[in-house]
Amino acid sequence: MQFPYQLTAKGNYSLKNVRLETGFEYENEEVTGTKTDLFSIEIEDGKIKTVKANDPASKAIDAKGYLMLPAFRDMHIHLDKTLYGLPWQALSPKRKTVKDMIAYEQEIIPELLKTSVKRAEQLISLQQHYGTHFARTHFNIDPTSGLKSLEHLEQALENKKDSFKAELVAFPQHGVYYTESAPLMKEAAQLKSVGFIGGLDPLSIDGSIEKVMDFTVQLALDHNKGIDIHLHEVGESGMKTINYLIDKAIENPVLQGKTFVSHAFALAHLSPKETEQIAERLAAGKVGIASSVPFKGTVMPIPTLKKYGVNVLIGNDNVQDYWSTFGSGNMLQKANLIAELYGYATEYALSRALQFATQSILPLDEKGKQQWPKAGDEAAIVLTDASCSAEAVSRMSEIKALMNDGNLFWRN
Repeated sequence: MQFPYQLTAKGNYSLKNVRLETGFEYENEEVTGTKTDLFSIEIEDGKIKTVKANDPASKAIDAKGYLMLPAFRDMHIHLDKTLYGLPWQALSPKRKTVKDMIAYEQEIIPELLKTSVKRAEQLISLQQHYGTHFARTHFNIDPTSGLKSLEHLEQALENKKDSFKAELVAFPQHGVYYTESAPLMKEAAQLKSVGFIGGLDPLSIDGSIEKVMDFTVQLALDHNKGIDIHLHEVGESGMKTINYLIDKAIENPVLQGKTFVSHAFALAHLSPKETEQIAERLAAGKVGIASSVPFKGTVMPIPTLKKYGVNVLIGNDNVQDYWSTFGSGNMLQKANLIAELYGYATEYALSRALQFATQSILPLDEKGKQQWPKAGDEAAIVLTDASCSAEAVSRMSEIKALMNDGNLFWRN
């Protein structure tokens, strides 16, 4: 997909006829609808400067009554390796394990690197089509690609800098010690552009939880980085790894709030009591979970995690690549999936489900008081063809315009 928007405005300007949520409608103390009204919004230096009464007669850019929502954020994706932009192919039944996939990557990476800049841009454009302006993207660090995956990803992001932002995770996809990736990880950790140290299934890939986790934690501490590890392992090894990382975060408060376990499939295999116990520990250590909301055989306990205050981030992970046939690039679709999986079907519950696309930013608080947008907020918004947040989630409404850093792009 080519970039679906045209730059309409940047710098200092105003919008009129912007639809914003103003409160809930109630019947017998039950939320039955969402109130909205039209406003004028002033943008200055990448921020929202003012939110004021609508002035339809002004010379401001006409938002045409579309609903304004926070722009979406994808918090787990691999922009550096995708089949998007290449001929369609479904998942192969031949490769069943992570080690199978590592061997396959070692074969195909040299060829994929030849076009990875263009394909990363195409995947970003797909995300933007659906209203995403920000991603946490993992990039391969392995002996096959060296630092080339990072270099190509950075070039794609530079080409998209006016309309898209990202934070980067150095990801040892082929293991830290299973292949000789430790020296490359140390090299990547020194780069300012890298914000997080990644990891992969320490026991099943590298043969040791402690050795790999200690390496990962120390690298993060030495270079003032966050941590975001992939953990597909279930059962005892999966839970031991999660608890080990929680212990490290508690021992090193500097890691709290910026340490995450991606996937964490082990959490989907626990009893209700065990789930509550680990959720309490994750919250105590301020260790977050990043999930693509899988539902093959088991369902992640996202409601319980949220109940205990665990920071739950949502992302697409793989978008139609050789790891997964699925993945749309659409964060509203993820919010919709979560709503359906966990039964968030009412006006109120659907409005709350928007947080999984925006990563916790909601127009109305739990009491229905308007809390977004306000002066000083980041000028990162979408305009969507919906009457309210609940409708946007339920119908996965079309995005009409996207704003990043105050740069407004209107759909062609």
